[in-house]
Amino acid sequence: MDLKKWMTHVVSQIGLRLARSAGHFAEDGLISIHNHEFIDSPNFQSAYARGLQSGKDVDPNHRWRVHTALWVARSASQLEGDFAECGVNTGFMSSAIMHDLDWNRLNKSFYLLDTFNGPVEDWYSDSERGQGKVEESKLARALGRYHTDINATLKNFSEWHQTKVIQGSIPSTLEKIDSQQFAYLHLDMNQAYPEVKAAEFFWPRLVDGAFVLLDDYAFKGYDSQKRAMDEFARKVGVSVLSLPTGQGLIIRPPK
Repeated sequence: MDLKKWMTHVVSQIGLRLARSAGHFAEDGLISIHNHEFIDSPNFQSAYARGLQSGKDVDPNHRWRVHTALWVARSASQLEGDFAECGVNTGFMSSAIMHDLDWNRLNKSFYLLDTFNGPVEDWYSDSERGQGKVEESKLARALGRYHTDINATLKNFSEWHQTKVIQGSIPSTLEKIDSQQFAYLHLDMNQAYPEVKAAEFFWPRLVDGAFVLLDDYAFKGYDSQKRAMDEFARKVGVSVLSLPTGQGLIIRPPK
């Protein structure tokens, strides 16, 4: 880590500690003085804990991100159509959602797609390569941040009915999806190309009012993904709501 990055990290950590000591929300790149009592809700804590059981070694401190995803999933559960996540990793987010929704009471399928080997290097654009994404990916894989044990994933989701874990790269695995209606789509692949391909595949299958949640949309250092999804949104006549959590949100308008 060079001196500039080290100083930025130190200043950031000091800011987080000062904010927390003042009773503010401070984690995951977000500091807020606004109400965040949701973190004390027993239902939220239970869902978050179930997400951690999916295989995260340490708490990623994604509470407001999970809070957002839970709200989106609850809203989507009221619609016709199935759920899908592209970029599952350990299953942290989807596990929290399925626990929160008491998934087995719903007559829905949850498609869970991942390479289970990290991002596909060939899919990185020139822009992403210029941002050092290939090196970041290799480091993350070396540190074990990309989940590679699909059997552990299958075990994690075994308590819930109608879960369909699909291993492989997008777009080639999309042909294995047989549902024609979706109410919820979560994209978290850390690459622009497969996310756009997934969005293009699912868009005509999204029911009116369906939700598309983008995990990396507004995150610092993920500009290529943001530009790609903005272009996709423009083509289909919608816009992306940029969230302070770093996420992005699209709601499918009536056809």
